[in-house]
Amino acid sequence: MTVVGSGHVASWRVSPRTPAWVHAYRMKAVAADLCGAGLGSAAAFWVRFGGFTPYALPYLLVSLALPVVWTCTVALHRAYEPRMLGVGPEEFRRVLQSGLALTAGTAIGSYATKTDVARGYVVLALPLVTLLSLLLRHALRRSLHRSRAAGGCMRKVVAVGHAASVAELVELFRAERHHGLDVVAACLPDGAPGGRVAGVPVAGDLSDVPIVVEQVNADTVAVLACPEMDGQALRRLAWRLERTCTELVVAPALMDVAGPRTTIRPAAGLPLLHVEHPELTGVRQLLKNVFDRLVAMALLVLLAPLLAGLAVAVRLTSPGPALFRQTRVGRGGRLFTILKFRTMRRGSERQKVTLVSDRDGLLFKIRNDPRVTPLGTRMRRHSLDELPQLINVVLGHMSLVGPRPPLPEEVARYGDDVRRRLLVRPGLTGLWQVSGRSDLSWEESVRLDLRYVENWSLTLDLQILWKTWSAVARGQGAY
Repeated sequence: MTVVGSGHVASWRVSPRTPAWVHAYRMKAVAADLCGAGLGSAAAFWVRFGGFTPYALPYLLVSLALPVVWTCTVALHRAYEPRMLGVGPEEFRRVLQSGLALTAGTAIGSYATKTDVARGYVVLALPLVTLLSLLLRHALRRSLHRSRAAGGCMRKVVAVGHAASVAELVELFRAERHHGLDVVAACLPDGAPGGRVAGVPVAGDLSDVPIVVEQVNADTVAVLACPEMDGQALRRLAWRLERTCTELVVAPALMDVAGPRTTIRPAAGLPLLHVEHPELTGVRQLLKNVFDRLVAMALLVLLAPLLAGLAVAVRLTSPGPALFRQTRVGRGGRLFTILKFRTMRRGSERQKVTLVSDRDGLLFKIRNDPRVTPLGTRMRRHSLDELPQLINVVLGHMSLVGPRPPLPEEVARYGDDVRRRLLVRPGLTGLWQVSGRSDLSWEESVRLDLRYVENWSLTLDLQILWKTWSAVARGQGAY
């Protein structure tokens, strides 16, 4: 969703609509940056000088001042704005930009003033300060997400649009509560108070939005694609919400498109939203392929003892081979043989048709599958059975990150939209892995896979890889 300029609240402006937890969280972010800068500068001073000496006195003063300088630099890069905090990569990107800017400023300043600085101290201090701030902010965000999962630290949202669009938005926000948006009321074009949409009360029509905001004490209004809410009506709504500093956001009709693919370019006074096509070939895909294979080869070497141990354990605990081979569909519909550690007893595929399965779309899922061995249950819980797929990554059949690798019988029943999953290589992990694994419905699994295909980037891959270890460690949703 795109923030409308007239509803934007200045970074440090106190707004009657800004929840108290936002102010508290922002102060915690400031404290985290001060703490990270203090620890980083102290560590750099100790490593470089080993303690206090007369020569080190200027750097001791610099170390004492660095936390304040760092916090001011981060503030100048607007990394304390409420809309940046708690969700999305922009907060971390701005902290990183602050570190780069401070490093560049220090280098240019020392060169311009002919100041002889201890390069070892600078090389240690500024990267450490940036890294520690990022880690502390990540920990702070994890704490916020836990609070939101429990129903706290949420923004109250009034959704404006047609019933179907409002219902979809409500379901999305409920499924991804870490975004911190809770729809508490809806305003429909023909809405009359008393009805409900996806469990949310309908509080009025489009003209009642400011009144409804006051009634439910909302701090955000989300306007969905709605012909009745044209440019003139939206502008008037923004003016009315501006008086109470209520944030106004607009959801475009084109959903699941990431920010890097969208730009706003004015034309004849109209802010046109330009959507770039996803880059599925070219240099970036080549870099992804090289990155995948190098990391997979490194992991195979590092995990060789674990892989050997698991192979022996599989052979000792149940008769049959250690590896399970199965035909899957890769990029462009090409077939390949996927490798896994065997987690079922021999002949399990023949028993599949006799089981009473939990059918959800095209997926075959069953909890407490009687075909799975005790060791297989433990391996599946933490995805250890999928480690041999690193070989598939090295061979170019798969990527480290991508859609779930489907079976041929699943692909045979794909519609045109779902077939778009085959435009990229399937992944060892993906959005489906870090968003619920086997607990996901078929529709949600497809939506996540298509979101990945539409918005792929190396940065997104790194984010998913970072989240994967946590999802695997918890073992939730794996069976």
